[in-house]
Amino acid sequence: MPFDGRILSGVSVLAAVIETGSFVRAAEVIGLSDSGVSRAIGRLESRLGIRLLDRTTRSLMLTDEGRRFYEHVKPHLEAIADASLTASGNASAVRGRLKVDIDPFFLPLVLAGHLGTLCDRYPDLSIEFVTRDHLGDLVMEGIDLAVRFGQPRLQSLVSQRLIEAPILTVASKRYIERYGKPSHPSDLAGHRCLQFIDPQTRRPFEWEFARDGETIEVATSGPLTFTDPKSMLEECLAGTGIAQVIGWGVGARLQQGELIDLFPDWHGERFPLFAYHPSRKHPPAKVRAFIDFCLEVTKAL
Repeated sequence: MPFDGRILSGVSVLAAVIETGSFVRAAEVIGLSDSGVSRAIGRLESRLGIRLLDRTTRSLMLTDEGRRFYEHVKPHLEAIADASLTASGNASAVRGRLKVDIDPFFLPLVLAGHLGTLCDRYPDLSIEFVTRDHLGDLVMEGIDLAVRFGQPRLQSLVSQRLIEAPILTVASKRYIERYGKPSHPSDLAGHRCLQFIDPQTRRPFEWEFARDGETIEVATSGPLTFTDPKSMLEECLAGTGIAQVIGWGVGARLQQGELIDLFPDWHGERFPLFAYHPSRKHPPAKVRAFIDFCLEVTKAL
């Protein structure tokens, strides 16, 4: 197919629809009427000879053909944006809107409280965070980057291993006073342990411990199971049970004596943090800047 400049115009409208999630919001962003957005998408579909979107009064989804098309064109839109910055002498400028699908533990317990530094550093950058217990559809939701714990499962995404977090087993003084302090990980089989759901398997995480090449797995149980890490941590602080947590989020509470690290000799287990990109193209400056900031914060903890 010969290049048709009108396709590029239609693709920009499609990108606005995907990133905002609706024709109405896309129209507000790009300065068209609702009907103008609809006509632009219709013309693009006609020129391509495929249906890009399934639209109802209550939902908007990319078709399989639309998903494949958008996965191919989105990197080129980002390249055009980067090229315009290069032409204006701002090749490394970090600006615009960044939509991040982020782990529900990492944002509130690690990054929260540090984000003001990022805002001051990049005043022309705005970030929208999407927090949930599972990885969303990066393409359909217009997400630029995902930051998640655990091994990658989706082969269609580009994954980058960032850093490994220590796993700590902690309890409050109140719990220990009431139920006693386990002296070995195997003792946990007789304690109240707060369970946390693995979003990939939909089952509670297994409790593992590693030391000097030795790894043991302990079957634990307890009255409460969570998908929200903050709620689990609050119950641990209240003395309800023992919890396994990522060490980055509890350093201050350990120092203040609110929590006790039960097995300091069993810190061998590590939980990897990954960045996911929906494209194999070189990520734009705003994505690289956010990843660097995540690494900066975690290394300082």
